[in-house]
Amino acid sequence: MLLTAFAVLLQQGLQAGPAPAPPSPPRPTLPAVVLTGANNHEWQWTSNEIASALVETGAFSASVEKDPAAFFVRQAAAGAERPCVLVLDYNGPRWGAEAEATFVRMVKDEGVGVVVVHAANNAFAGWTEYEQMVGLLWRDGSGHGTYHPFDVVVVDHAHPITASMADLRLHPDEIYHHLRSAQGSDHRVLLSAFSDPKQGGTGRHEPMATAGTFGKGRVFHTTLGHVWTGVPATRATWADPQLRLLVARGAQWASGWAVTLPPVPLNRLSADEEKDGFVSLFDGLRIERWRGFRSEAPRSGWTVRDAAIVCSPGSGAGDLVTVDEYGDFDFRFSFRIAPKGNSGVMWHVTETNDHTFMSGPEYQVLDDRGHADGVDAKHRQGALYDLVAPAADVARTPGEWNEGRILVQDGRVKHWLNGALVVDAPCAGPEWDAMVKASKFRDWPFNQVPRGRIALQDHGDEVAYRNLRVKAR
Repeated sequence: MLLTAFAVLLQQGLQAGPAPAPPSPPRPTLPAVVLTGANNHEWQWTSNEIASALVETGAFSASVEKDPAAFFVRQAAAGAERPCVLVLDYNGPRWGAEAEATFVRMVKDEGVGVVVVHAANNAFAGWTEYEQMVGLLWRDGSGHGTYHPFDVVVVDHAHPITASMADLRLHPDEIYHHLRSAQGSDHRVLLSAFSDPKQGGTGRHEPMATAGTFGKGRVFHTTLGHVWTGVPATRATWADPQLRLLVARGAQWASGWAVTLPPVPLNRLSADEEKDGFVSLFDGLRIERWRGFRSEAPRSGWTVRDAAIVCSPGSGAGDLVTVDEYGDFDFRFSFRIAPKGNSGVMWHVTETNDHTFMSGPEYQVLDDRGHADGVDAKHRQGALYDLVAPAADVARTPGEWNEGRILVQDGRVKHWLNGALVVDAPCAGPEWDAMVKASKFRDWPFNQVPRGRIALQDHGDEVAYRNLRVKAR
């Protein structure tokens, strides 16, 4: 009896595997403050959008301050917590001597970073320190052509902000020209655009972004970002993920940190992926290439937020499936699971059964330490669910973005998690049949078709997916 009990405990222990490793400390989020409240542009909309462009990267927390003068008075108080970067979406009255002195001290002496957006370079004529900080200024004689899509060219590939970045293609905006360079300013041009005479331009390349220093502080400045009050069509400027990435990378550099954000915009294919035949399944704005499982359209619990497809907890949204079916494929995706959360990505899903998991093998998405399923190695993040445990524990802290990949080819399936190959197993043949027979899927028509849909699972917890791209093989 004792030997039998010991054998049972040993078997359970082997099935569970070792406990998941302690999570690595969460990556620090950089506090950013968007300063606004007055502008000759639609600041009421753009300031929140700029904050969203920072937050969606996962690298920043962001707040919007509509009274910069009061903000800097608070910053002058002893013990006030400093942001890492100040984003100026402001073109209005001066702030007053105390507030302005505090602003200059924070940047020049303490190294707080600054990002200057579009018409903020119009502001504060005659304030020498501000003008030196900004570098290129809209002053008498400056102008711009019509609002239109144009290419923005990287001219400095050596700077950390623009290193490995591609040119911005057909970005919708306006091109400032005849800007004035502030005397004593320290800045270098990173990007430019051709100011087309047919669009009211100068017929030459004009600077679109600069980087420089002011004392200990770093300053990133872009003349892009135009949204005109009463002209909703110009909001397309900030719908462009190319601009959002540029500003986020500029803010990360200005904060004093290394630029770690990828050079490819969210939900955009890289040049190599385009060349290799990948197709994007999400543009960051609309859920068009997905629909509900056994449904004509996605249910309301799946929404677009922070450039991601997000499943709201407890919404009863049901699973999403791709509009198209795939046989052999290479599917790459980013995902973020909430603490104690559970979800998954299935493939070769058919709609003749009640649930996606009855037909489709699953790439597990889980908070390994916070969810009860984490005690079973075959149920941990990156596992081929209930069939093959991940070979390495490389899951990031819940709430952080992870990178996943599923490759199904020639009767084998491979899973990658955050760049590590964690599963390499057959998905057809006798060995596969034996694994399925020993699993909870034994009584279902599991992976019995050569083609099917990819599914994103609603397991009742918040989960977000983005950068969804696939190549049929």
